[in-house]
Amino acid sequence: MPLLRDEALSSAFDHGSLAYDRLTALSPGYHAHLRRSARRLRLPHGGAGLRLLDLGCGTGSSTAALLAAAPYAEITAVDSSAGMLERAAAKPWPAGVSFVHAPVERLAEEGVTSGLYDAAFAAYLLRNVGDRDRVLAAVHERLAPGGRLALHEYALGGRAADRMAWKALCTAVVLPLGRLSGDAALYRHLHDSVAQFDTAPALGDRLRRAGFADVRVLPLPGVQTGLTCTVVGRTPSVPLVADVPVAVPVAVPAAAAPHPASRSKGRP
Repeated sequence: MPLLRDEALSSAFDHGSLAYDRLTALSPGYHAHLRRSARRLRLPHGGAGLRLLDLGCGTGSSTAALLAAAPYAEITAVDSSAGMLERAAAKPWPAGVSFVHAPVERLAEEGVTSGLYDAAFAAYLLRNVGDRDRVLAAVHERLAPGGRLALHEYALGGRAADRMAWKALCTAVVLPLGRLSGDAALYRHLHDSVAQFDTAPALGDRLRRAGFADVRVLPLPGVQTGLTCTVVGRTPSVPLVADVPVAVPVAVPAAAAPHPASRSKGRP
């Protein structure tokens, strides 16, 4: 069946947001792998003085992973699904975390224009957009010189065994859970989109063609090996400003109170 795109995919995620956190909690290593990928950005000094983008933030799991890696950073989390974003913004966040309802390729149109960003984290995003090269170009434009990018993605390793493992996992677990949750179309899209997506090496090549330097394709451990990976790179140029040592507070900010500036543009 054709892949879901644009409004059809956003609508599927709107509906799927009701059960999304419960289903991802059943995935071995889901949150630990997100945190590992966020750490691979190698952001200095806990992100002090840095402005970060979380692209395709969903219900906020990737935002939490980025916050764990950079607790002192300012984070703007973006998603095109109002339902997913509503659940993300309703969670408790520290000051400095805000949410924007927008497709990644239209960040400027939705007000994400106040200067450049030092790094971007995109989890399970690129596979779900129609024009991947356009999205990478848009991200490249929003990053400062030397800005870092980490993609955390289902991208099969390229071996026949990896493809067989993905098919078996979906047949036994992913598709049945999708049907039980009432989101069969969304999880069929997950199965098909991964099968049709870049392999991990090809994803690294795509970043290089988009102008990113120092690109590395890094595996994730455990049962996800060969199914998911982190791809990191940076825009060419000078190091991040925050590579210069700065004084940071000793205590990590509490994440107990919602950030009053958190917002979800568009639909409630």
